[in-house]
Amino acid sequence: MAEQPDAVLIDGVSVTYAASDKAAVGPVDLVIRPGERWLLLGASGSGKSSLLNALTGLIPHAIAAERTGEVRLLGEDVAARTPAGWSSSVARLFQKAEQTLCGMTVADEVAFTLENQGLPADEIAMRAEAAMRSIGLPQDWLDRRSSHLSGGEKQLVAIAAIMAQGAPILVADEPTAHLAPEAARRLERLLRDVPPDGAALVVDHRLDDLIPLIDRVAVLGDDGRIVVTGCPRKVFRDHGQTLDRLGIWRPIGSRLADRLMALVHEADQQPLTLAEALQAMDRLPLPLIDRARATLVDFIAPRIAQAGSISATVSQLQNASCAPLFAKPVLQKVTLSIAAGEVVAILGANGAGKSTLAASLAGLLRLKAGRRDGAMGGISFQNPDSQFIAGSVGEELAAALEAAGARAEAADVAALAERWRLVTLLDRHPMQLSEGQKRRLSLALLMAGDRFPLIVLDEPTGGLDAAGTEALMDEVDRLRDGERAVAIVTHDMDFALATAPRWIVVGEGRILADGPAGELMRDRALMKRAGLAPPHLLQALDWLEKEPVPAC
Repeated sequence: MAEQPDAVLIDGVSVTYAASDKAAVGPVDLVIRPGERWLLLGASGSGKSSLLNALTGLIPHAIAAERTGEVRLLGEDVAARTPAGWSSSVARLFQKAEQTLCGMTVADEVAFTLENQGLPADEIAMRAEAAMRSIGLPQDWLDRRSSHLSGGEKQLVAIAAIMAQGAPILVADEPTAHLAPEAARRLERLLRDVPPDGAALVVDHRLDDLIPLIDRVAVLGDDGRIVVTGCPRKVFRDHGQTLDRLGIWRPIGSRLADRLMALVHEADQQPLTLAEALQAMDRLPLPLIDRARATLVDFIAPRIAQAGSISATVSQLQNASCAPLFAKPVLQKVTLSIAAGEVVAILGANGAGKSTLAASLAGLLRLKAGRRDGAMGGISFQNPDSQFIAGSVGEELAAALEAAGARAEAADVAALAERWRLVTLLDRHPMQLSEGQKRRLSLALLMAGDRFPLIVLDEPTGGLDAAGTEALMDEVDRLRDGERAVAIVTHDMDFALATAPRWIVVGEGRILADGPAGELMRDRALMKRAGLAPPHLLQALDWLEKEPVPAC
């Protein structure tokens, strides 16, 4: 019997863009065997998306860049087909759903790749319907235009299209970035169902639910080369400090395990998930339980935002009907306010109206009914491309400082660039940046000077690496201490817990709840009703509340 070929073979692959004399990624060597599910990690700008684009042939066919080295999919040279010609074998989920969708109806979007394969109409209809049902898309979505959907809803449609495609190889770039927790769980089916002759290669940063499904991990360094590969437990156990130094994500359980290893002498089975770490603590002898509790309290403290002093109301909605531009209201009878020195997280399922509420609160969307009072706010959009107007990063930063009435001399631009880790990118065009770098630039532009009393951050962690997210958390603290109001739209529940003491939960066309994060996250019925899941850290808080049981 002939030996089954590797699902993916990447041999000495490098990618260099036309405007650069330095490789964006590589050389990279990677072998993914049939049935394996790989996670690709790296800091923003390390070349993860470039490698994925080379893997599927988009580089050099559709993206102006040079690729050297060899890529083979299921034993066949990737250059043997056009990127479209691989649609029966490779399913690609992009970082932005707009890169996949064409603005057609949802039904047409889901069926598009199947039509490209020339499948019979009845088979297309059957597979498309099954995919939509599997991902939980309602039948009344069929005639909706994908261009009218929210960012998360678009991602759900893109996932349904991938499911209908049924290709053995899955390549996914930040697939959960814009998905509510409940929707993100549906994506996990794609990984669970990787066929024996297929494979999956995923780039993501919401690792705590994903990591149990992963067989192998590859880590790209700042130079775009692989610094380590291996099974998840070994990579995070043996190379955790390296990942932290590079600003790369790792599971929260892995970070806690670093603190516990002095107490838990199980070097070969170092906890990977938070649940495993807490189970390891349960096995400690009673004399060590108090030390473990102290360690856990110290670990949790900086990850839970504390309410501070607030002052005057900055923005207020009264009996408001909130609607997207040129659309019908999605939220009715909204009454809420946000004050200076307050940080609020706006949470809910995809399409619940979170971004619409935030933009209405900032005065960027006109209400259909009701009243808004307060100064105009500034917003960091879900898609950072929407904020760029200049020809270079340096020009963008200078323009932002000038608009805020601040000095925009070279030293001031350099200081702002240093604050957001953009110093080496000042001469680059914004559209040449990675998604994480674009995100940092968009946040820098919004927060330059003290122009806005209310700052709205719409999915601000999308594309950010661990270092970028920690820097963002510091900026949120700075804004709060500077008596500015901050509203954060996010699907990352642990980020919401770490930054916002107050949560607003949106669903069913209205505000479902508005209160302290510590109370709302424990309301399991509310979380389920809103398509949410409690933060992972709640497991640790629950552990602290239970009585210790001596280990036998």
